[in-house]
Amino acid sequence: MSTHPAKSARLTVPQFVARKTEGKRLTVLTAYDYPMARLIDEAGIDAILVGDTLSMVVQGHDSTIPVTLDEMIYHAKMVTRAVTNALVIVDMPFPSNLLGVHEAIRNAGRILKETGAQAVKLEGGADQAEVISGLVNAGIPVMAHIGLRPQLVHQMGGYKVQRDHERLMNDAQAAADAGAFSIVLECIPQEYAAEITKMIPIPTIGIGAGTSCDGQVLVLHDMLGLTSGHVPRFVKQYAGIGESITNAVRQYCEDVQKGEFPGPEHSFR
Repeated sequence: MSTHPAKSARLTVPQFVARKTEGKRLTVLTAYDYPMARLIDEAGIDAILVGDTLSMVVQGHDSTIPVTLDEMIYHAKMVTRAVTNALVIVDMPFPSNLLGVHEAIRNAGRILKETGAQAVKLEGGADQAEVISGLVNAGIPVMAHIGLRPQLVHQMGGYKVQRDHERLMNDAQAAADAGAFSIVLECIPQEYAAEITKMIPIPTIGIGAGTSCDGQVLVLHDMLGLTSGHVPRFVKQYAGIGESITNAVRQYCEDVQKGEFPGPEHSFR
C-alpha cells in the first residue's frame, strides 16, 4: 500500500502568478536563515527570496558577486525548513546561470533538489531568454530580474537607476516570452515600471521601481534597520532592530560587569 506525503500549504507558482489577474499586490522579502524565515512566514509574507544579497548583509562583502552556489544552497535549506506558507525562491549566484543552458539547468536543478525551494531567480532579460526557456522546459520555474543587475555592477559602473527604455521593454518582453513566471524590476523610472506591468501578463515585483508594480520586494535587513552604512532611497525602514540589539548587548555587558546578572531568579539550588 502506497502512502502520500501531506499536502503543503505553501503558495504555489501558479497561485503567485494568479495574484496579478486577481488584483492582489504581492509581498516579497529576503531571508537567509531559519529564525528570520520562520518569523516572516508566520507574518503572512507571500514569497521569500533567498537572495544573493546574503553576500553583503550576511557575509560582509561589498557586492553580491562572491557568494557561491554551495553557500546559496546552504542558506536556502535553512529557509525552507522554516517555511510552511510562502513561496520560496532562490537566487542563482554569479555566474551559475551564465555557463550555458545545460550547466544552468544543472545548477538550478541542484537548488531545487537540495533545498526544497520551488523556484529560482536569475538576473537577465533578453540576454538570458534562452536560459530561461531551457530552465522552464526542464520544469524549473524562473523569476527574471531586469533593470539594475547587481551581479553586473562592475559593467554598469555602480548602483545606478537604469533609464534605457528600449532595452528595459525588450528585456521584460523577452523574459515573459521565454516563460518566466515573474520579473523583478530594480531601480528603473516608475513610469517605465508601470508600462512594463501593463505590457506583460506575469507579475512585476518592484524594488525602487515605483507604485505600479504587481508587488514589492525588499532586503529584510534593510527594512528592519539591521543594515549598517548607506540605506538606499527606495527602502522604508519599518523597525530599528539594529539599535535595539546594540542597546540590549550594552545593558547585558553592564549587568554582568556590575554583578547584577545573573540574579537569584536565574540560578539553581
